[in-house]
Amino acid sequence: MPNIKSAKKRVQVAAIRQARNKADKTALKTILKKADADTNADSIKAAVKAVDKAAAKGIIHKNCAARKKSQLAKKLNAVS
Repeated sequence: MPNIKSAKKRVQVAAIRQARNKADKTALKTILKKADADTNADSIKAAVKAVDKAAAKGIIHKNCAARKKSQLAKKLNAVS
């Protein structure tokens, strides 16, 4: 446990950010699972938007976002 006031604050801030990142990543996974389960254009568009937002926030890497978007587009093309 840190003794210095600024170090204590850094621990608190890190815990808050960790919780927020975990919640955002979990929400993204849920949206991707829904898009995978029901492959209509609306759910896939929502998933692509969520992936873009996550990449912009730094939740996932931009290459990971590009890969996920490519996979979603491939599924949409296979269905239609």
